[in-house]
Amino acid sequence: MNNFLFELIGTTFLILLGNGVVANVVLNKTNGNNSGWIVITLGWAMAVFVGVYISAANSGAHLNPAVTLALAVAEKFDWALVPTYIAGQFAGAMIGTFLVWVAYKKHFDETSDAGAKLSVFCNSPAIPSVYFNLATEIIGTFALVFGIFFITGADAGLRSLDALPVALLVLGIGLSLGGPTGYAINPARDLGPRIMHAILPIKNKGNSGWSYSWIPVIGPVIGGILAAWVFKML
Repeated sequence: MNNFLFELIGTTFLILLGNGVVANVVLNKTNGNNSGWIVITLGWAMAVFVGVYISAANSGAHLNPAVTLALAVAEKFDWALVPTYIAGQFAGAMIGTFLVWVAYKKHFDETSDAGAKLSVFCNSPAIPSVYFNLATEIIGTFALVFGIFFITGADAGLRSLDALPVALLVLGIGLSLGGPTGYAINPARDLGPRIMHAILPIKNKGNSGWSYSWIPVIGPVIGGILAAWVFKML
């Protein structure tokens, strides 16, 4: 139960601050409107820092099903705990998204662009292309998970002092690889908020982009598992 709780709490903060910075940049009449990609990538890096720092001592701060699965594949984490961790991650992602919606409710109402509203919740490709979008998510998540393996060493999760290097790793991924798909690199980060977009009473929200939704789930899972296999061979 402690693992579930801290994966939930850590992921809640991850999404609250991560999707929160997107809302601040893309929604109308916010103080941060149109402040740009650098603000978003820095905000997401800080979201990772806070989420990891809060949960590391108790759950190892996976905060991402791709990380949990990769650690299990690499034989650094017990498969029996995988469902508990993933459940906490998805629950936290949905709670964090709900809090972002409450905080920015008036700005959602003032924004007519349905695509901008959707981007607060989940990812959409800059240029739709199934194979290249999938490849981008695989590459980005490989970079994330492979880096985490070297940060964690022999551990089955992150420690509090790992929060800064992981945040910098995510910042680098966002700046360098985030352009094509928005760098989901985390199935819970995309699918949980996408579900909330579908069920929340958002004014003129449009569709939830379900035709694309499998790519930010399958791509990160493949990327994480590939990183685990390569790491095991070293």
